[in-house]
Amino acid sequence: GGTSCDVLFYFPGLGCGTLAVLEQNEAGIVLLRSFDWNDGLFDVTWSENNEHVLITSSGDGSLQIWDTAKTKGPLQVYKEHTQEAYSVDWSQTRGEQLVVSGSWDQTAKLWDPAVGKSLCTFKGHEGVIYSTIWSPHIPGCFASASGDQTLRVWDVKAPGVKLVIPAHQAEILSCDWCKYDENLLVTGAVDCSLKGWDLRNIRQPVFILLGHTYAIRRVKFSPFHATLLASCSYDFTVRFWDFSKPNPLLETVEHHTEFTCGLDLSLHNRGQV
Repeated sequence: GGTSCDVLFYFPGLGCGTLAVLEQNEAGIVLLRSFDWNDGLFDVTWSENNEHVLITSSGDGSLQIWDTAKTKGPLQVYKEHTQEAYSVDWSQTRGEQLVVSGSWDQTAKLWDPAVGKSLCTFKGHEGVIYSTIWSPHIPGCFASASGDQTLRVWDVKAPGVKLVIPAHQAEILSCDWCKYDENLLVTGAVDCSLKGWDLRNIRQPVFILLGHTYAIRRVKFSPFHATLLASCSYDFTVRFWDFSKPNPLLETVEHHTEFTCGLDLSLHNRGQV
């Protein structure tokens, strides 16, 4: 209860995490495979070069590589972060197989899944990192969102941060890149707001979307519409927005009866979330 700042993020002592791989067929959604890990799993990303491979990030600071074609796993474990590994993302730009992870140890790390250790570590955030997302347009470029109230943009070919945006006066739990504009990002924060940022002019947001009543946990741009996005929150709702409209809130979905912690939009089916 209380303010939106005091929602629990961590449940110590719960111990185990499970990766569930689901398949959709005529019968509906069925469990294809499930894998257990000895600590909570916070994020997951599919490989962009092998349909059977995915990577999870865990409360023990490690990343796990899994193969859905195998019954046991993981194939490999990378243990370098010294605190919770809260986010992981596989680059979607062609010609590079790079993974970025973000941790509560305030660092982001760059990985090549074929190499047994991180390629480099990005330091600069002064708070925990909640979200690390690759640009879908610019090779080697990723964004990170942090409890230090900043959104940062990094270039793997250059040391140090490329851009620091003081995006909210609250912890930022999520960020995403627009799929149709390489300069546009969105942030979602504990202040219940979503803000759009144009990297060419970071003095003020391009849009602010208000409606959530508790911290926004995840925000995603649509793969099909340039101005459409979806967000979910500790207020139990999923909301759909079109920031180009005078009344941007399109829909509020109240199906969940608990904190809504994650969402994504299907690349194959326009209407599926």
